[in-house]
Amino acid sequence: MAAADPEAQVKACYSTWADTYHADYFGPQAAYPPVHRDLVVRLVRESGARSLLDAGCGPATFLREFAGPGMDLYGFDLTPEMVAEARRVLGEKGVDPNNIWQGSVTNADSYRTAGNPAFDAAICIGVLPHVPEEADHVVIANLRECVRPGGLVVVEARNQLFALFTLNRYSYDLFVQELIGNARSPTAPDPDALQGALAELRTRFRMDLPPIRKGKEGEPGYDEVLSRAHNPLLLSRAFTGAGFTNVRTLFYHFHCFPPMLQSRFPEFFRAESLAREQPEDWRGYFMASAFLVAGERA
Repeated sequence: MAAADPEAQVKACYSTWADTYHADYFGPQAAYPPVHRDLVVRLVRESGARSLLDAGCGPATFLREFAGPGMDLYGFDLTPEMVAEARRVLGEKGVDPNNIWQGSVTNADSYRTAGNPAFDAAICIGVLPHVPEEADHVVIANLRECVRPGGLVVVEARNQLFALFTLNRYSYDLFVQELIGNARSPTAPDPDALQGALAELRTRFRMDLPPIRKGKEGEPGYDEVLSRAHNPLLLSRAFTGAGFTNVRTLFYHFHCFPPMLQSRFPEFFRAESLAREQPEDWRGYFMASAFLVAGERA
């Protein structure tokens, strides 16, 4: 990403989505059912939480699922337009607009409110892809500190290992950047020979897929701002290292075939993929495009 300020680019990217984001991704016409919504709701309900913070709440996509007696709801988002929409949606459900504010997941002060110093549970959905790699541990620590001991934290991330199944430009990037990397032995061949090998490797993948997602009204699109994938093995390890217990990795948005084949039989592809939605299936490491990591503060 060319921009020096990733957060500024992310705010620009999401600035025109506030009114349509929920319908586009969670409504009846969404390209794929939001199966992770049920996962998140179940995890929070089963934890017995009575207070919930959504760090990066967007237009209250998840908070609206918990609105009602018995649950105190709070949230913040980086984008002012999203904050305004979340306040509108939750205000209609009786939530105090002051419970929603503007903030950044990398800033510890954004997690605190005067009336609720520790939450029973905190979620962070759709945010980690936009966080620089060096700030992952900061976000995880902030989430840990904002919940009480025994409190639940759930984060969502794009699955980097899914690229081993997609056979597209993401696969090539994973091979070159994460698996092959730099030469480690003194017997490395001539640089031109290495470049030739990588050029041959490129021919094995569909480098034109997936299409670059552009913005709607001149703002940068999702693929034009920082939008990383995470290795589920490493993210769960980071949770454990940060002082969480009962750490679980739960996969969602399974793909029954590599996505490039979806157009051959779209109805079967959708139905078969949904039939494979088993969050704890080991195949999720490779066949699911996203995952949740859930843990409890020790």
